[in-house]
Amino acid sequence: MCRWLAYRGTPVLLDTLLYKPAHSLIDQSLHSKLGVETTNGDGFGVGWYSEHDETPALLRDVGPAWNNRNLRELADHVRSPLFFAHIRASTGTAVQQSNCHPFRHGRWMFMHNGAIAGFHLMRRDLTMLVDPELYAGIEGTTDSEVMFYLALTFGLDRDPPSAVATMAGVVERVGREHGVEFPLQMTLALTDGERLWAFRYSSAHASRSLFYSSRVEALRKLHPDVAFLRDVSDETRLVVSEPLGDLPGAWNEVPESSYGVVQPGQDELHRFAPVAA
Repeated sequence: MCRWLAYRGTPVLLDTLLYKPAHSLIDQSLHSKLGVETTNGDGFGVGWYSEHDETPALLRDVGPAWNNRNLRELADHVRSPLFFAHIRASTGTAVQQSNCHPFRHGRWMFMHNGAIAGFHLMRRDLTMLVDPELYAGIEGTTDSEVMFYLALTFGLDRDPPSAVATMAGVVERVGREHGVEFPLQMTLALTDGERLWAFRYSSAHASRSLFYSSRVEALRKLHPDVAFLRDVSDETRLVVSEPLGDLPGAWNEVPESSYGVVQPGQDELHRFAPVAA
């Protein structure tokens, strides 16, 4: 499996999120506490939005994140209000750049921790359901990228929660047609550069870990000495596969079978269920 973080809020340097926390994503690439694997060294990726461009920039590589000099250099110079970062532990597909997350299509970014069980059995059936006009955009061989393109096919631009629910329903239907009892395991994040959606779901209702940060206003009262909290807006929020530290009151578990929306104004948390397809 993998580890990831998604950030939306006051523009910060990537270094602030990726390297500085006590249990940063870089530390998790070697010493994950809640992942299936302790080490996540099968590639990494970061994606971010600049002030004047709706299309996100990506840096992805097949090596481990902990010793990548280009990532270390970039982190000290790139500032953004919205970051995705992902460290990969392959579930069987090749370690190659096109299989590293995040994935991008137009203004959208997508990243995933989990797997489609028995993907090798159902890959053809699932990819045949991708809109032909989108199909050529699939560059890699992962189940994650197919999930992204299915969500795009099912109307991600119009209604992201509905598109993901339809995608999940299709994966479960096709999986069970191939004799897979629990086809889907996913904690995923997607964004259009304005809002951020994060989903936690699995067919067995035993999903991988996912957490969101508490409101900054409340954390300032608990921890008035933490400089980071003084420098960011009240709307700043992180969603992570596992907490970046042990600051009391900072982290809340995303409930099983639910999704959240991080957006201007009030954030939201909703129940999630696949749409039968």
